[in-house]
Amino acid sequence: MISLMQNLREKEFARLDAFGQVYLDYTGSGLYPESLVREYTQWLTSEVCGNPHSLSPASMASTHHIEAARTSVLRFFNAAPEEYLVIFTLNASGGLKLVGESYPFEPRSHFALTVDNHNSVNGVREFAKARGATVTYLPLDAQMRVSSLSLPEVDRSKHNLFAYPAQSNFSGVKHPLDWIDAAHEEGYDVLLDAAAYVPTSVLNLRDVKPDFVTISFYKMFGFPTGVGALIAKREVLGKLRRPWFGGGTVRFVSAQNRVHLLKTSSEAYEDGTLNFLSIPAVTMGLDFLNQVGMIRINEHVTGLAKLLLDELQESRYSTGMPLVRTYGPIVNESRGATIALNLLTPSGKELDYRLVEERAIKEKISIRTGCFCNPGAAEAAFQYPAVKAYQCFEQLSPEDFSLQQFSSCMNDKPVGAVRASLGIASNEADVQRFIELLREFTDYRGESKPRIIPDIIGA
Repeated sequence: MISLMQNLREKEFARLDAFGQVYLDYTGSGLYPESLVREYTQWLTSEVCGNPHSLSPASMASTHHIEAARTSVLRFFNAAPEEYLVIFTLNASGGLKLVGESYPFEPRSHFALTVDNHNSVNGVREFAKARGATVTYLPLDAQMRVSSLSLPEVDRSKHNLFAYPAQSNFSGVKHPLDWIDAAHEEGYDVLLDAAAYVPTSVLNLRDVKPDFVTISFYKMFGFPTGVGALIAKREVLGKLRRPWFGGGTVRFVSAQNRVHLLKTSSEAYEDGTLNFLSIPAVTMGLDFLNQVGMIRINEHVTGLAKLLLDELQESRYSTGMPLVRTYGPIVNESRGATIALNLLTPSGKELDYRLVEERAIKEKISIRTGCFCNPGAAEAAFQYPAVKAYQCFEQLSPEDFSLQQFSSCMNDKPVGAVRASLGIASNEADVQRFIELLREFTDYRGESKPRIIPDIIGA
């Protein structure tokens, strides 16, 4: 009997097998189901939609679909509409920047974050530092986890923010959602980066209540790109102080008197004209995920991740030496279906990750390489001594800087890894083709340096 997930692959993602491709970069982007594109195309040809900042029929049609999408987002995450608002952004990074630039950091306030964070969260520290706040990173242990949540004591009369990913985009580690309540008790607001978590895991905002949640819809169902969301608590949103205003965010502006009044809804944070022709596809994409079932999707990718992890642990040279070094837990407990690794030589030295991508390209296997815009997790995984790393950075000219020069300065420590991430359309054959690709390197006698892959840092 054909399983539901196998039928879904054949019906919605047949292009993978038709083109002989293996797609293992779901943390980079989801794949869109064919039915979503057909439904969206049908919608486009049956509607007349215009810029929503008007009362014309075309404008009101756009407004209607935008508000319907907000409702769909709240319903999907089981968020009470009286408690949360949905603000549409370009992507998760746009939501993170919005919080960072508007959060009321000041001297004696605190910004705490885990070392394991996407660069778009790391970037919030620049807003905090510029306003005199203290910035503290929480370190990782050997399993790429935070051993225990130990937040700095804070002045509760100030505004304090704690930011972390629900799931690491580097190692796949799922950090505990009960940190949210714990951080609240310590006097922090909580910014949860859920971009890597929600494509395959349930986030219920009636069970856990972060103050800010950021997501990108293309990571969830592949289409549309250029649309994300900041889901924010209404009561905490009032703390934000926007440093700028633009079209669509204001009720009143005076040039001669230099005053303005922001809108009081989500629109106060949505600069300019929204992507009103793409946002309706969000409702369709969420409906698709609901039809498949998030619990079913999670069980599917969890099973495949276990298969991949088991196969990686069994991959060895004839001498018994391991072929692969994985970063993070080698068991499925509290981890997602994102796995970072490097291949090892028979002597135990990391092979240049770009060699793996070079071979993967030839085999039509899409993976991701680099440090995945998560330098803190990379530094922990590769065990960079902080002082040595800083010295190497200072020694290299900004104009001529390259990751490979940095690696040489760091005594040939790796500067990137290979990441395979599984998603809704993945199957066992994909896992086996990837494993076969890696095992080919047990007999690899080729170039020690890649020929066609440049220095890159994957998102």
